[in-house]
Amino acid sequence: FACRGASCYRLPGPRGPLCVFRNQLPRRNDTYPEDPPPEGPPLDFAAASAPPRRLRCGAALCRICGCLGPRACGRCRRAAYCGPEHQALDWRLGHRRACGQTATGGDVADAVPEHNDFLFPEYEILIEPEEPESPVDSSEDPTDEQVSVDASKGPKEQEELGATGSAAFQSIDEETLDAMAKHETEEDKVFRMFKEQIAAEPEQVIRYCRGEGPVWVSGGNIPEEKDIPNCSCGAKRIFEFQIMPQLLNHLKVDSLGESIDWGTLVVYTCADNCGKGNEYLEEFIWKQDFSAAS
Repeated sequence: FACRGASCYRLPGPRGPLCVFRNQLPRRNDTYPEDPPPEGPPLDFAAASAPPRRLRCGAALCRICGCLGPRACGRCRRAAYCGPEHQALDWRLGHRRACGQTATGGDVADAVPEHNDFLFPEYEILIEPEEPESPVDSSEDPTDEQVSVDASKGPKEQEELGATGSAAFQSIDEETLDAMAKHETEEDKVFRMFKEQIAAEPEQVIRYCRGEGPVWVSGGNIPEEKDIPNCSCGAKRIFEFQIMPQLLNHLKVDSLGESIDWGTLVVYTCADNCGKGNEYLEEFIWKQDFSAAS
C-alpha cells in the first residue's frame, strides 16, 4: 500500500508512506478456486474488445479501493463495495449510468471504473528467469575516447585542441585525480552495477530472489542486519523481492511536475513463513532513494 501524495515520500525514515502485508493461502481455500482463471484469449471478438472486467471467480472486491466488498449494489447486485462511502462515490463517478445495463460481450456493471482516485492502474506481470550476462567486448581501449580528437577539424585546429586537452590534463595533479577516482568509486560504482544488472531487462518492475540480496541503486541508506526487525513470531526476516523504479512510469501519478518517487523498494519477509493463511501479516519494507538528498 502506498500514498499518492508526493510530499509524503520526502518525510524522514526508511519506510516512507508504504506498508506491505503478506497472506499465504493454501491452494484449497474458501476465497479463491483451486484452479486459476484461463490464460488464453477470448474466442470471440466482442469479448476481446470489451472493457476490463473484474474476475468472476474469487471474493467480491470493492470497485473503488479493491478491499473486500461484502456490500453489493441494491439495483444490479453485481457491483461490490466495502461500505456506503465508496458506493456513493462510485455512483457519482458513473455507476449511476451503468447500473442495470447489459451489453453484448459482457455486463457493464462488472466493468472496472476507468477514473479511480484510489487504485493505481493494474497490469499483467510476466515472470521470467534472468538471462546470464553476455561477455563484454574488451577489444576497445577505454582511453581512446579520452585522447580522440574531432576529425571534422582541420589539421591546425586538431593540433590546438590536442594541445589544449593535454595542458588541461597536466594541470590536474595526482592528488586531485586520486580524489576524483575515490569519489567516483564511492558514489557511482553501486549505481553502475545496478544498471549493469538490469541491462538485460531494463523495463523490469519487480525482482524476486528470496533469501539472497537486492540490487541497490545507491551506496547510501543501505540497511544493516540490525535495521531489519524480526517477525512478530520471533523469526528473522529475509529479503524476498524488490520493486524497481521503472514501475513509476506506469502508475500515472505525475502532477504539475511533482510525483511520488523512489530508487527501489525492498521487501523483507518472515524466514519461517508464519501464519495460517487466514490473516494478513505486516512485513517490512525499506525505501532507498537514488541519492541521500532525494
